[in-house]
Amino acid sequence: MNTMVERLLEQPIVYRVWMAPFAEQKLRPMHENGGVEGVRRVLDVGCGPGTNAGHFAHTDYLGMDINPRYIESARQRNATGKFMVQDVTTFEAKPEERFDSILVNSLLHHIPTPEVDRLLGHLATLLTDDGGIHIIELVLPPHLSAPWALAKLDRGDYPRPFGEWQRIFASHFEPVVCTPHPIKGLGIALWDMIYFKGRRRS
Repeated sequence: MNTMVERLLEQPIVYRVWMAPFAEQKLRPMHENGGVEGVRRVLDVGCGPGTNAGHFAHTDYLGMDINPRYIESARQRNATGKFMVQDVTTFEAKPEERFDSILVNSLLHHIPTPEVDRLLGHLATLLTDDGGIHIIELVLPPHLSAPWALAKLDRGDYPRPFGEWQRIFASHFEPVVCTPHPIKGLGIALWDMIYFKGRRRS
């Protein structure tokens, strides 16, 4: 069942339809914490089919994903911004090309912890000294519940408890904001997420 869901969600149109009811909710804390308005250069890591790109039309935006179909769809649907098929851990930027806003939205729960550490460690080298990284991730609730079941059904194999996410993020970035971020439908919390804003350590 999970394999079939994964294959379906790899199709850009299916992914967009699935994400449509939740995309704005997921990015709300980024708007509230200075990750959108007033930023200059934005890196969207695991950008999918360009779901978030419209929020950054006023910026020098770069979306990266390893799925070529996602990137092709993103280019077709977005008149502004750049999109690359790229493993971000191999992407280098000169100091003047670093990003003052980096978004990692619902990517890390697909990745084992050693790879998460490698990715976040590299992203720290791409962030400006005055910039912020914004991470939005799926939380595995501590008890059996409807949100717990939804988290386990997600195609990502590595949802983590809130405290574990908090520890991982703080080991790479100086925390600015770290807060629960429930996603709701019809006023009901469907699943739990964490929002983290961090700065590059000096």
